[in-house]
Amino acid sequence: MADVLPDLLAPGLKVVFCGSAAGRRSAEAGAYYAGPGNKFWPILATIGLTPRVLKPSEFTQVLEYGIGLTDLAKDRSGADSQIEQAAYDPLRLKSAIERCKPQALVFNGKRAGQLFCGGAVDYGLQPLGYGSTAVFVLPSTSGAARRFWDEVPWRDLANWLRSRSPDR
Repeated sequence: MADVLPDLLAPGLKVVFCGSAAGRRSAEAGAYYAGPGNKFWPILATIGLTPRVLKPSEFTQVLEYGIGLTDLAKDRSGADSQIEQAAYDPLRLKSAIERCKPQALVFNGKRAGQLFCGGAVDYGLQPLGYGSTAVFVLPSTSGAARRFWDEVPWRDLANWLRSRSPDR
């Protein structure tokens, strides 16, 4: 099967954001985080990772800001509860991270973080990274997960990235 959304990965990125799978609206739009209640694009601007709120249709521009995008299930879309376990491919993601070596791999939601880490995770910087890449798990930006929303771990990520920036 073809990927629902293309990976946006390149060597030397500051951060790669990884979701479980493209949501229904994102798959329909052909753009990451396109659901009307999704907080992804606004939070990137709020915490200073992008200079303005990008539209989902502008998702390819994140590479200009040192940001990559991917999902654990590349050829499926929908809510987590609709995607079978076999569709998730942590080994594909690990291989991609080994190639591009970002400063941080950030899971947008606990489900993706649990699948990659192999068990329970808390929000924030994880005790074990992946090679030279730090791993974070952050509250999902999905409108369906709004009861778990907390901006603080997102701000912590931005502060962590700024502390490692050579132009600080």
